[in-house]
Amino acid sequence: MTNATPPSTRPEDLASAPGPIPHPQLAASAPHRGVIVTGENGGEGHKAFYIHIEAKPGKEDEVVRMLNDIYGCVLDEPATGPWFAVRYSPTTFGIFEAFPSIAGRDAHVAGGGGDIFRDKARMNEILSAPAHVFRLDILLNKAGVGI
Repeated sequence: MTNATPPSTRPEDLASAPGPIPHPQLAASAPHRGVIVTGENGGEGHKAFYIHIEAKPGKEDEVVRMLNDIYGCVLDEPATGPWFAVRYSPTTFGIFEAFPSIAGRDAHVAGGGGDIFRDKARMNEILSAPAHVFRLDILLNKAGVGI
């Protein structure tokens, strides 16, 4: 028998983990609803999403394919500005995407990328927990095209 210590949930210990501190509603359970959204729309101005994504072990390549699928969708969205898919660790991914306005961000949600996250069967197959979408206000930027 081993004396395995459970992972810490103290904020000071979680701060060094990749990505944001996990949201309490993101506890692994199946099936899940595919995505959870937090944050407010705020006032008018430049907007963004940060999406935290946790792959099921062994499903990392499928998550990369999903990111490629979303990328293909955003190429045709005139209001989607800077867009980045990132990888923090073998199973931890993120998307950062910026928009010139709430309307631009809403148009993105209604488009193909949003459709991918609304595919609950696919999300349950490849994600260990719902993708966590953070609504953000952009305060400052040094951006080119799109915002």
